[in-house]
Parts: sequence; C-alpha cells; structure tokens
Amino acid sequence: MQTGLYEPVIGLEIHIQSKTLSKMFCGCDARYFQSDPNTHTCPVCLGLPGALPVPNKAAINYCVKLAIALNCKINENTKFDRKNYFYPDLPKGFQISQYDSPIGHTGNMEIPSPSGNKTVRITRVHQEEDTGKSIHENGETYLDYNKSGVPLIEVVTEPDFNNKEDVTTFAKRLRQIVRYLDISNADMEKGEMRFELNISVKSSSTKELPNYKVEVKNIGSISVLEKVIELEIERQSEILESGQTPIQETRGLIDMSGKTASQRTKEAEAGYRYFPEPDIPLIELNKAYVERIKAEIIELPNEKLARYINKLNIDRDIAENIISDPETYQAFEQAISKIDNTIVPLFAKWYAVEYFSLDQAQKHNDFKLEWLTEIIKKVEQREITRTSGKEVLLASFTTGVMPDKIIEEKGLRVISDSNELESEAQRVLEGNPKAVSDYQKNPNVLMFLVGQVMKAMGGKADVKIVTEIVKSKLKSNG
Repeated sequence: MQTGLYEPVIGLEIHIQSKTLSKMFCGCDARYFQSDPNTHTCPVCLGLPGALPVPNKAAINYCVKLAIALNCKINENTKFDRKNYFYPDLPKGFQISQYDSPIGHTGNMEIPSPSGNKTVRITRVHQEEDTGKSIHENGETYLDYNKSGVPLIEVVTEPDFNNKEDVTTFAKRLRQIVRYLDISNADMEKGEMRFELNISVKSSSTKELPNYKVEVKNIGSISVLEKVIELEIERQSEILESGQTPIQETRGLIDMSGKTASQRTKEAEAGYRYFPEPDIPLIELNKAYVERIKAEIIELPNEKLARYINKLNIDRDIAENIISDPETYQAFEQAISKIDNTIVPLFAKWYAVEYFSLDQAQKHNDFKLEWLTEIIKKVEQREITRTSGKEVLLASFTTGVMPDKIIEEKGLRVISDSNELESEAQRVLEGNPKAVSDYQKNPNVLMFLVGQVMKAMGGKADVKIVTEIVKSKLKSNG
C-alpha cells in the first residue's frame, strides 16, 4: 500500500460538558460522577409524559462565552430543536439540541502548525443535552440516566485538517480554552470532553472533497483520537487502492488501541427529522447581553502565548508549557509580578523545567515559589552552581526550609579560593598524565579534566573558573 498517494480530510465534533450545578432542562444535580446509577434523575431527564423542560441560564451563558472565544458570530435569536432518533439511553426518543439557529456560527481558531500558523474554521457552537449511558455486562444491557440531560456544548469544525498533528494541537488548545474560561473541567477520564471524528481519504493530487464520510463516535482521549486517525487513514487508503469507495458509516471504538468496528450506516440530517422544540420559546441574545459576556473573557491561550514570547522574551516551547493550564500560568504570573523583567526568561525556564520535574505530591506546604527566584539569582551571581541550585530547590520544595538555610547547612556555596582550586587542578593533572599528553592532539580532553576537578570539589566550584585554571596549567605543561 502506498499511503503517500492519499491524504485525509478531517473534521471534528467536540462535546464538552458544562460545569453547571444543575442539568440543562431540570433541577437535578449535574455532578453525577461516581454516584449510584439513576440517583440524579427526575421526570424531566427521564422523559416522562407531561414533564416540561426549563433551560439552564448558566449553561447558555457558558455556550455563548465559548462561541465568542472562538470568534463566532452570535445569533441574536436562537432556539432549541428536537433531534429524533431511537436509542435505549435516550429516554424521550429525541434529544433537545440546536439545528438551524445555533448560538454561534462561522468562527475560527488559530493553531501552530509545522508549516506555520493554521486557521481552523468553526462551523457552529451550539447547546444541547447529554444522553444517558448504556452499560453492557455479561450479555445484559443496563441503563444509567444520571448524565441524561447534563448540559453539553458542541463545537463543530469544517474539514480543515489533513494530518493528525494539527488535529491533536487543535484538541489540546480547545481544552485549554474551556479551562481558561472556567466553563468545563474538560476531564476526559470523566467523559467531560469527547470527540467525534469525521474522516475520509482522497487522492493527494486532487483538491475535490471525497463523496463519502466516516464518523467515529465517543473518543474520550486525545492519544486515542490520534491512533484512530492513523488506523482510519490506513484502512480507507487500502479500500481506495483496491478500486472501491469506503462505505459512509458510523464506527465505534473497540478498545484504546484506536481500532474501530462498523455500527451502522451513517444517518443523513433528514433522518433525524429536526423540528423546533415546542416547549421552549425563542431565546433572544441581544447585543448588550453579548457584550456583557464578552467583557468576562480573560486573556486566552493564543494571546497569552504571544505576550510571553514577544514581550517577556520567553522561548516558545517554555511558554507553551506554562500556558498549558490555568493553575500553572496563574502561579507563574503571580511569581513574576514581584521580579524584574530581565530575569523573567530565566525564571520561566527553571519554572517550566526544573520546578515541574519535581513530584508535586511531595511539595511542602511552606514552600514559596518566590524562593525559586532566590535560587536562580544565587546561581546567576555564582554564589552556588547550577547543580547545587537544583539540589537546593529539591530540598526546599520537599521540606519547606528556606534556600539560604539549606545552602549554609549543606555547605553549597561556590568554592572561590583560587589557591584551593589550583591545588586540586594540579593534583588532577598529575593523576592523569596520559590525558595531559593527549591534550595537544585532542582538545576535548580539557572537559574530561575539568570534570575530574569539579568531581573532586563536590560540584561546588565555578566551572568557568576551573576551566580557565585547567587550560592555563595545560598550556604551561605543554
């Protein structure tokens, strides 16, 4: 199979559970995770006759906020619709969703891509309710309606992806955005963010879109999403190479390996028989309301990344690590608010690499992030070595003892006595006559000898000073 002859055409549908206290159309507690089955239910979310839905204002606010963050146009008049289909975990026989008047439409999101920044078009952002859950055990099917009626925001993209890397970058950035907005925890292990993949494969030589589409439902992990893309490209390319066209169908995950199995022929929109929800009136989202929601939106990941790189001179990879989640960037920004801008790039590197390489579960309550600044300054001023700085950070992090006290107790201050350093350097050179004789032919020997001196000094000497001393002695011996 020559997969290079083909390239994927990919679109995403992302379902995000809103972080509301109650469900979308009733007062049941939406915080159902790990609760006993069917203990968060009422006549409304069970779809019992005569029960009437009442929209959750907080959920609609969250949906509007995400639509604005994704640069969508907001419909001043929006409505709910019934999406009709039968499935055991859908108690009413229909899902209350949105069809032709979604809350947001025609948006976009920019993501970094190997070929430069890429703009992904957002088709729509709309509000709907979640379904229940089917549990298959020992040949029996059990139904849990605890999540039936939980608010869901659905984000639908255009088929703008042609590689898995851009898909995963988009998925991660969208997860960051909803966490920044504090509208969802987007915890995938709890099913709070799920993906539906629409994928087809076309000849690399044509710009025309394929005449079929395969949907893979309920992908609850970004890593699994990536695996599904790989396997679907391979599967569909093989079918095309055999002279056939893949079936337009819905497929489901078999396991976490990304393998899928056919579930049913894919429904066309007409099959859902959409019509306006008769029990919920039109909802007006006037300009004043939209502006009020817009004013609540904080600096989002792309803007924060640009500011860190362009104004704070932080390396892009380091900046990406810091903006990864609100808790990380908030702690960082609080710390740098107390230091000079000139040290911020260096602080960022220590924070994103050394600090976060530590086991956060071992952090002592008394440890203050400001102490990291003190350690960095001591390293820069050559009061302690970088190696000692890491040692001090670990000890302070796990014990809550101030860096200065640790430095004194462990005797970690840099040895600056030139007589002591020269004496130790001479001893090392005398103990390695072959290396000394090889120096003229192989200058790399210098670093070996410097390493031996540093080892003898317990890593507490200034490596630059030691290097100069060793180099000077080697020249005089030559």
